[in-house]
Formats: sequence, C-alpha cells, structure tokens
Amino acid sequence: MYKTTVKIDGMMCGMCEAHVCDAIRKAVPSAKKVKVSKAKKEATFISDEQIDSDLMEKTIKDTGYDFLGCVSEPYKKKGLFV
Repeated sequence: MYKTTVKIDGMMCGMCEAHVCDAIRKAVPSAKKVKVSKAKKEATFISDEQIDSDLMEKTIKDTGYDFLGCVSEPYKKKGLFV
C-alpha cells in the first residue's frame, strides 16, 4: 500500500474539492480514503500501487487546477491499538 500526497493550487470552494476527488478516483481506481483540502492545497489517498507523478499531473491539469507536485510513499496500515 502507498500513501500519495498531491499538491494542488487553484481550488476555491467545496465543489473544487469534489471535482479533484472525483478526478483522482477515476484516474486511480484503487484509490481509497481520498481527501482533498483547499486550505492545505493538497489531496491525499491510499492505493495498492505506487502512483506515477505524470498521471497525477495530467489528472489535475485536465481538471483545471495547477499541479505543484506529488509524493508517493509506502503506507503501513495502523492496528486498532497502535
């Protein structure tokens, strides 16, 4: 599992967050726990495979926002009592 953080600029409202969230889910079918924040200017999600930065750049730009970068790192699922 991998956690991906995508830096995005240009989101102004909740609908912007929803558009980015939908675009990520379409581009990465295995994406889980997709969270988008206009305040933090980022989107985060967990996926089975490491995400290609070029794919995220195209996805974000095609949605109409500015892609500022992408980091995909190994993710360990946390247990109930950890």
